[in-house]
Amino acid sequence: MESSSSKNVPSNANESCPGVGSDTAGKSDACAGCPNQTVCSSGEAQKEDPAIAEIGEKLKNVKNVILVLSGKGGVGKSTVSTQLALSLAHQDENCNVGLLDIDICGPSVPRMLGLEGQEVHQSNEGWSPVYFEDNLAVMSIGFLLPNKDDAVIWRGPRKNGLIKQFLTDVIWEELDYLIIDTPPGTSDEHISIIQYLKKAPVAGAVIVTTPQEVALSDVRKEINFCKKTETPVLGVVENMSGFVCPNCACQSEIFPPVTGGAAKMCEDMKVHMLGRVPLEPKLLLSCEAGKCFIAQHPDTVTAQAFVEIVGKVKAAAKK
Repeated sequence: MESSSSKNVPSNANESCPGVGSDTAGKSDACAGCPNQTVCSSGEAQKEDPAIAEIGEKLKNVKNVILVLSGKGGVGKSTVSTQLALSLAHQDENCNVGLLDIDICGPSVPRMLGLEGQEVHQSNEGWSPVYFEDNLAVMSIGFLLPNKDDAVIWRGPRKNGLIKQFLTDVIWEELDYLIIDTPPGTSDEHISIIQYLKKAPVAGAVIVTTPQEVALSDVRKEINFCKKTETPVLGVVENMSGFVCPNCACQSEIFPPVTGGAAKMCEDMKVHMLGRVPLEPKLLLSCEAGKCFIAQHPDTVTAQAFVEIVGKVKAAAKK
């Protein structure tokens, strides 16, 4: 039974659930027919998962945990996650960064960092992450699969167990930033990661969208998920915002923001706009080669956009 809101309501509870911390939990009329009624009435539901305290202790040397979220798939969360991590590590060699990929069924981070085929080493202390650079540590289920094309066909509890293991068993050491790349949606993985990080230094979430309403409609749900779970929203990145011509560097709109795009959504939902990242062929090539885009192409419009976004994320995380 996972909690999904600030009043500690299980995700599979009745709509009028009083919350597991309530004196009437499992006893009120609203609890009739709920699958959690017996557990709540016994008081078992009020007991905190011991893993929460363990994770808080494990991550005590991490200064800022940043979640990268989106309600929609295919908007570029992994691109933003990897380039955010690479940029933070590139801008300051004394800045220690971790990148955790919890997209269990579709891990993209190993490919985007050129780390496919790398293996995780296990010791008595735990799992050692794979190092992209001395100041950038990476962990993904992609490093644990015998074949990169193997399908991960797991139900929620097994996914949640691996996420817990990533947080309890990986030797992250001292980090300035731990970036967590998530799958799309507001389901098992998201509920679990928010719950497990209850006692960790969560700076907030970076939300990724594209300009089309079909993406924005799902991203609004993600922002509401953050509000319900009391997860601060650091801001929104609008990815694929225009197209940069590789020949003349002119920018044109591919996906017109017919409902106002991310800017209008941010205004309506009272969250910050971090920036717009255009479609850029050079960015694709950097991701395919596992390179830091702002280091390879510092003078491009897209690199300048990323520098601005990284600066705003760092400023927001310090608040």
